[in-house]
Amino acid sequence: MGTLSILVLNGPNLSRLGKREPEIYGTLTLDDINRGLAESFPEVAFDFFQSEDEGVLIEKLFQAEDNGSCSGVVLNAGALTHYSIALRDAISAIKLPVVEVHLSNIYAREEFRRTSVISEVCRGVISGFGVTSYHLGVRAILECVQEKDVPSD
Repeated sequence: MGTLSILVLNGPNLSRLGKREPEIYGTLTLDDINRGLAESFPEVAFDFFQSEDEGVLIEKLFQAEDNGSCSGVVLNAGALTHYSIALRDAISAIKLPVVEVHLSNIYAREEFRRTSVISEVCRGVISGFGVTSYHLGVRAILECVQEKDVPSD
């Protein structure tokens, strides 16, 4: 297998990390998080992408599968997690493993944040570990890729 490529996809308001509610989301910017992932996983070719627009995120998911060079997706959908049926359907429409990540523990927050409409179609969910959630998400994708490479009996 060649170089592994992972799409790290971030939704609305994550461009404001470092400024937005640092007591909840921390003081690192999205660029800081991306840089930390690249440093921690030098064997991975990352495609980092963030948009405030639901449709652009959906198109990026489809491109990730259609171009054939992506091994999986680490997704922090932000607020879209809680209501985007369109994003859920897009995840269902691709074969790439998608791991849902959140900086904060969405289950320890407001009632509306405790519902994820995308969790059921993601490979797994990692929530509440701050920036480590992203690192665990990458590790989970790497495990998914290794599982596919193991010959079955």
